[in-house]
Amino acid sequence: MKRITSQREFFLSQTLGKPIYDRNGKLVGRLRDMAVRWDNHYPRVTGIKFAKDVQKHIGISQIEQWDERGIRLNVAFTDELQLLTEEELYVGKWLLDKQIIDTKGSKLVRVNDIMMAWIASGPTHDLILVAVDVGVRGLLRRIGVEILVRGWPQNLVDWKYIKPPESKMDNLRLTLEHPSLKDLHPADLADIIEDMDSVSRTQLLAGLDRQTAIEALTEADLDTQVEIITDMDSTSASEMLADMPPDEAADILGELSEEKSSELLNLMDKDEAEDVRELMEYEENTAGALMTTEFISFPADTTVEGCINRLRQLAPSAETIYYLYIIDHSEALMGVVSLRDLIVAQPQTELGAIMRSRVVTVRGDDNIKRVQETVTKYDLLALPVVDEHGVLLGIITVDDVMETVFPDRGGLESFTDFMTHSKSWMRWKP
Repeated sequence: MKRITSQREFFLSQTLGKPIYDRNGKLVGRLRDMAVRWDNHYPRVTGIKFAKDVQKHIGISQIEQWDERGIRLNVAFTDELQLLTEEELYVGKWLLDKQIIDTKGSKLVRVNDIMMAWIASGPTHDLILVAVDVGVRGLLRRIGVEILVRGWPQNLVDWKYIKPPESKMDNLRLTLEHPSLKDLHPADLADIIEDMDSVSRTQLLAGLDRQTAIEALTEADLDTQVEIITDMDSTSASEMLADMPPDEAADILGELSEEKSSELLNLMDKDEAEDVRELMEYEENTAGALMTTEFISFPADTTVEGCINRLRQLAPSAETIYYLYIIDHSEALMGVVSLRDLIVAQPQTELGAIMRSRVVTVRGDDNIKRVQETVTKYDLLALPVVDEHGVLLGIITVDDVMETVFPDRGGLESFTDFMTHSKSWMRWKP
């Protein structure tokens, strides 16, 4: 069995429709699809389908020659054909046109074509699937006009980075070993998740490490967050909410039914649930509804050295550490220390000696417009929220403020306008 082709690598679209002849030169049909067994990194072709309406295929061992003119069998054609097994897939039917992540563009795309290749396997050759083509060239190749973009680069994803689908109807997923998938920004992952159906979302999140999954979910729009939490079992949903920033969790729970919200809160840690409940009590579009309770505060007599040592423990769970808030015994806000001030101060200096006591604040019931104006005017990375007694309730970070200005991450024009009015995000301005 020679199984010779004039091209070691070729695309599925270039071979579909090729004539199939038996050993005697009789036309059997035309190549309509290929059966593959996905038992390795690269799926292996096990047979060829010769007619649209026939659900059987010719075994790959019966192929004598395969070139640009067509396919020739090494036997006379008979009705002794192979049925598709549970371990096999038809390439065109179940792999072509599937959705997959394009890590270059950080978006969902379709499999436009599939690259194949003959590889030596002892005295014979195996035909394997090498890569999926998710680019424009693949799409134009399928309709026979690839010549228009012949000089364009290929956009291929090596098949070794693709996971076998759990069912034949599933979309394709990248493995975590894919070098680009691991490096995607959470906001890019969120864009991808928003475009996925519920099953694909669940599969993608399950394949990410917990921290990355949390960060991606936090970056997604509220409707998507609610759908994902709703699709989860209650235990998993409560654990996910507990790991999210309290303000994000509060927004999600606020969109659920009162019964479902109470169920999830009751499954959460008592202290974490209490933080979320407090945030849910504020009216929509107020400072209290926008703030997070994850901030870092210290007594005024804490030394710079002691503060830095403590920061190493607290920073991973804090929303931001650009500002450290100084409070008294009743948790009233006394002042604030910027990260820059902390770094340049002497180790034994007390925070009270370097804090800035003129602190810009808002109240929990102040409206969003007041928050936006305050953050913009004073170029703040975080804005403290206090009650009528000056007790520090939480902080509003600049990213949360920006989301109220342009909720669509793609709103570049709004983003530019906002940043133009805020001259220096990293400068402290009391």
